[in-house]
Amino acid sequence: METRVSSEKKEVIIDITRPTVLIGERINPTGKKKLAEALKVGDLDIVRKEAIEQVVAGADIIDVNVNAPGVDDVAMLPKAVRAVMEVVDAPLCLDSPNTAAIEAALKVYKGKPLINSVSGEEHSLQRVLPLVREYGAAVVGLVQDDDGIPKNADRRVAIARKIVERAEKAGVSRENIVIDVLTFAIGAESNSGKDVLEAIRRIRTELGVNMTMGASNISFGMPDRAIINNCWVSLVIAAGATALIVDAARVRPSVLAADLVLGRDRFARRFIEDHRKRQQQAQA
Repeated sequence: METRVSSEKKEVIIDITRPTVLIGERINPTGKKKLAEALKVGDLDIVRKEAIEQVVAGADIIDVNVNAPGVDDVAMLPKAVRAVMEVVDAPLCLDSPNTAAIEAALKVYKGKPLINSVSGEEHSLQRVLPLVREYGAAVVGLVQDDDGIPKNADRRVAIARKIVERAEKAGVSRENIVIDVLTFAIGAESNSGKDVLEAIRRIRTELGVNMTMGASNISFGMPDRAIINNCWVSLVIAAGATALIVDAARVRPSVLAADLVLGRDRFARRFIEDHRKRQQQAQA
């Protein structure tokens, strides 16, 4: 099941047989005061800088989110998208809860983007899926419906199935859907990790679609978050996740190690190349 996204110059393919795709998460003003303040005044220098640094760190796709209090995201998201396209060739993930902002960004984007996101909620299905079809995009599908985010694997799989079925009825092919299984913090929900891993395995088997998630959500509120996150990415990749929303600089070595062990890195070329690069950076 190949999910293809592209910029004007570069295509990225998400697929279980290929190396795990990293979606850079850092262009998001949530919890980032400097970025939020810059967006309020229309300063996109931080956005450009973050895009470049994430690509250098190994991000394959760049998520662009400008949703913050005091920011007109309908006006700002397309501006941010243009700014990122000016400095990197990586495909973009257009991220907003506002469908008007998503459509404004789709109108200026050059290539086939990933839209973040549609959920199993009725209003979301009705508003987002027509945009996905009209602009020929791919879309992240959140396993959340009108009753909220489920805690067990059965409900996660059921919502994923609903999203896939509704998308196909709306003219969006299955390969253009990337399911986000959504993870609760392990400190609040002890079974969160186990339930998510079960859901990933079942969605892979029953629906065959590609899957993503915000990989650091599992460790929220815990000490030594980096240890938990790096363990978690290996587990979810082994279970069947094919794209992760991450800070690439922090988790890429663990992702490359997981891909290596799972036979997705012929002759260990990617792992060794990354090792050498990190050694050179350490010595500089």
